[in-house]
Amino acid sequence: MRRVCADFGCELREFNGEDDHVHLLVGFPATVQLSKLVNSLKGVSSRHVRRDHAEHLSRYLWGGHLWSRSYYCGTAGGAPLSVIAEYVRSQRGPE
Repeated sequence: MRRVCADFGCELREFNGEDDHVHLLVGFPATVQLSKLVNSLKGVSSRHVRRDHAEHLSRYLWGGHLWSRSYYCGTAGGAPLSVIAEYVRSQRGPE
């Protein structure tokens, strides 16, 4: 995830997840097309996870896909990044 963000000129500031989704806090310039960044994050991570964990992965696929087509993005809206970063860190990680 960090390398994909860097390739887009972005910074992955926090990363965590739950059983069925992930949370990322990404700093990015206004010139980045968010849909292309998300598509690349999903595509690259899917290839890596499938390569490294294929035998375990099959029960978690969405109709053969690791990621759903949807995603949610929100802006900080003036909230301190430290507060948002703490929220991301506090999300339950994989068990």
